[in-house]
Amino acid sequence: MDKVLAFWNDEEGATAVEYGIIAGLMAIILVAVFAEDGFFGTALTTTFQNIANAMTGQ
Repeated sequence: MDKVLAFWNDEEGATAVEYGIIAGLMAIILVAVFAEDGFFGTALTTTFQNIANAMTGQ
């Protein structure tokens, strides 16, 4: 019975699971923000297109 209680109260692996969930959520957020149709993706595309146009004289 003591081993079952010790296993039940063991939280050592919970930290790894929590970090995995956080990393997954961050990946989803980064894809959403920096995707081509996301806010920053559109802003970056527009900025680089303006730079390319200025360099080529268009």
